[in-house]
Amino acid sequence: MQDDAKQKFARKLREAMETAGYEAKPSVLEREFNTRHWGKPMTLHGVRRWLLGETMPGPRKLTTLAQWLRVPLEDFVDAGEGAALRATGEPLHKWHAGLGYDDRELFDIYLKLPVPQRRLAREVILAIARAHEAGEAQRKDRDG
Repeated sequence: MQDDAKQKFARKLREAMETAGYEAKPSVLEREFNTRHWGKPMTLHGVRRWLLGETMPGPRKLTTLAQWLRVPLEDFVDAGEGAALRATGEPLHKWHAGLGYDDRELFDIYLKLPVPQRRLAREVILAIARAHEAGEAQRKDRDG
């Protein structure tokens, strides 16, 4: 029965990727998954095994796949299992959707800083953002 679940997951994963406009190939899955997942990146061999129905990802990785491909978690697993995954999984935050592993790692580092250093980092980022916006506005005025 477990093999049936793995095969069902693999079929649904391939369908979801194609529906979303991606080729259901390990190299595509590895690249796209790793740019979105907050955690240890998957290897090409690991995602290949997902596509072949040899293994299934854990709850956090299933959640990443569902968010990326914009499908209900239940599409990948049985409805009862999907509800259980939602109940036990980490909270979903819109602010980190679409961030790559490097950016998420940076946020983790930032959150571990003492408050005074966080304020300093925030001020530096805001100053850079304001300078960028000002430059964009000047370019827009000049070009348009």
